[in-house]
Amino acid sequence: MAIALEKMIAIPVPGAPWALEGIFTGVAGGEPGGAVVAAPHPLYGGSMDSPVVAELAWACQSAGYATVRFNWRGVGASGGELSGDPALADADYAAALAYLEETASGPLLAAGYSFGAAAAVRVARTSPRVRRLVLVAPPPALLDAGALAGFRGSALVVVGSRDSFAPTAELAQLLGESDRRSRAMEVIPGADHFFASGLADISRLARAWLDEGNL
Repeated sequence: MAIALEKMIAIPVPGAPWALEGIFTGVAGGEPGGAVVAAPHPLYGGSMDSPVVAELAWACQSAGYATVRFNWRGVGASGGELSGDPALADADYAAALAYLEETASGPLLAAGYSFGAAAAVRVARTSPRVRRLVLVAPPPALLDAGALAGFRGSALVVVGSRDSFAPTAELAQLLGESDRRSRAMEVIPGADHFFASGLADISRLARAWLDEGNL
């Protein structure tokens, strides 16, 4: 699948006099699906420039998904005030998803890293077009277990074996509590929450899972 050039976009947020800063990358040919890739916590430097976010977006693009990355409100050129409120994060994520829904004609994928992964789970459950979740290092403390269990499609979790914020045992238990079989977890040996090592493995594992056609 040929990847088109990236372009900067402004994502409107319903009811707000400002927009979110984002990057849209299209794919050439066919009727591509779309993926929203969310950044980690805005109060701890999380932005769409995160190497993990870029790696995850690349995996989606190479698998044939148009992608939207965005900065949370108050980050970079996004308007609004900086906040770590999950409800406001959900509003930002939903705005990015709505933008993508107008652009991509195929199935949608919700993805994110850490705090952004938790937002992806919550918002994905409300959108019938979202068929897949790709979650990188989602902290169990932030995950909505009910939303994850009730998600209609398939889900992949990628986490480092040394991640103290997203312990593999807790994530495995959460995935196991779902009554759906279309849940998978990949553990990157030696990687921690910030992926100083194992960064390339994120895109490799996500791309392989996407190519398997898990729905």
